[in-house]
Amino acid sequence: MRRPSTSRAPGARAVAGILRPIVWGLLLMVLSGCSAEYYLRAAYEEGRILWRRKPITAMLAEEGLAPDVRRKLEMVLDVRDFAAGQLGLNVGGSYAAHSFVDRPVLLHVLTAVPKTSFEPYTWWFPFVGRVPYKGYFDPDDAREEAESLARKGYDTNIRAAGAFSTLGWFDDPLLGRLLKLDRVNLADVVLHELLHNTLFVKGSVAFNESLANFVGKRGAIDFFERRRGPGSPEAEAARRAWREELEFSGLMMELTRCLRALYAEAVAEADKLSRREQVFARSRRQWAGALAGSPGHRYASFSRWPLDNAVILQHLLYVTYLERFEELYRREGRQVSRTIEAVRAAGDAGDPFDALPVTGAGGTSKGAVTYGICEAP
Repeated sequence: MRRPSTSRAPGARAVAGILRPIVWGLLLMVLSGCSAEYYLRAAYEEGRILWRRKPITAMLAEEGLAPDVRRKLEMVLDVRDFAAGQLGLNVGGSYAAHSFVDRPVLLHVLTAVPKTSFEPYTWWFPFVGRVPYKGYFDPDDAREEAESLARKGYDTNIRAAGAFSTLGWFDDPLLGRLLKLDRVNLADVVLHELLHNTLFVKGSVAFNESLANFVGKRGAIDFFERRRGPGSPEAEAARRAWREELEFSGLMMELTRCLRALYAEAVAEADKLSRREQVFARSRRQWAGALAGSPGHRYASFSRWPLDNAVILQHLLYVTYLERFEELYRREGRQVSRTIEAVRAAGDAGDPFDALPVTGAGGTSKGAVTYGICEAP
C-alpha cells in the first residue's frame, strides 16, 4: 500500500499534484457548458485542499495532539487498511492525509425537481455524465441559481456537504471537519467515499450513492465487529444505523411510488399539487410513529425540511432500493467484498438496479405498501 511522505515541504511531485486541478479546471471549461468562473473556482478550492494536506502519520508523531483526535486519526488509517485488505477497495493515497478547511461548510449542493414529476433538472459534467445536483463553494451562487430555477417552477433545495470524492482523480484527504463525527459515522464516511474510488457507473447517481451507502454502513459493521468485537458499543451502533437506513429506504420508496402514481394521472396540475400536500401530511404522521423508537440521523435530518420533490430526491439518491443490496449481500455469504464484486459483474447496461442478480421480493423497498402513505385519509 502506498504510504505518504512525512515531509511538510511541497516538492516537485507535490506541486504537480496541486497544479493538476488547475489544469483540469481549464480542460473542463472546454468540455462542458458550465462557466469558466465555476470551474476555475472549483479548481482553486481543490488546489487549496491539496496544498493543505498533511500526512496523518506526521500528525500522529506530534506531541500535544488531543487524545480524541489521535484516536480518530489512528482509526482512519486502520479503516484504510481494512478497506484495502478486507473489502478490496481501491484505497490508493486517499484518506492518508488530513486537510484543514477554514469554513463551516465546504460545499453547497443544489437540487431542482419539477413540482409534479421526479425527473430532476440535471447538469452535465465530463467523466461522470449528467447528475441531478450541482455543488457550489459560494452559498450566494447556490442561492442565486436556486432562485432562478424556482422562478421556472422547480422545487429547489440546498444542502451542506462535509465531504466529497474526486473518484480517484486525486488522493482525497480527510477534511478537518469530519473529525467532529463520532467513530461510527467517520468510518462510514471514509468507506463510502473509498467505494466511489473503486466502482462508479456513469450517469447513475442514485445507484452509485446507494451502493456507497450500503458499503459504508455494512463495512462499518464489519470493521467494528472485527476490531472492537461484535458486542462493542461501536458495532451495535453501526448495526442500528444500518437497520434504520433500511427502514428509511422503505419509507422513501413507498412515498415516491405514491407520488409517481399521482403525477402520472391525467388531472390538472393544481389538483396534483393539492393532493401531494395531503400525501406529505400523511407521510409525516405515519413516519413519526413508525420511527419514534429509532430516530436515525438521516430521518432526523430529513424531518427538518418542509417536504417537496427536491428534498425527497436529495435523500432518495442515497437510499434507493437498499434492500436489493442487502439481499445480494445475504446471497454472497454476508461478505461485503463479494457483494461489491457481484455488483461489478452485473454490469451497468440499462438500469443498474435491475441488473442486480436479486429478486427484489419481500423487501420494504420494493414490496407492498407498509406505512399507509398512499391510502386515502
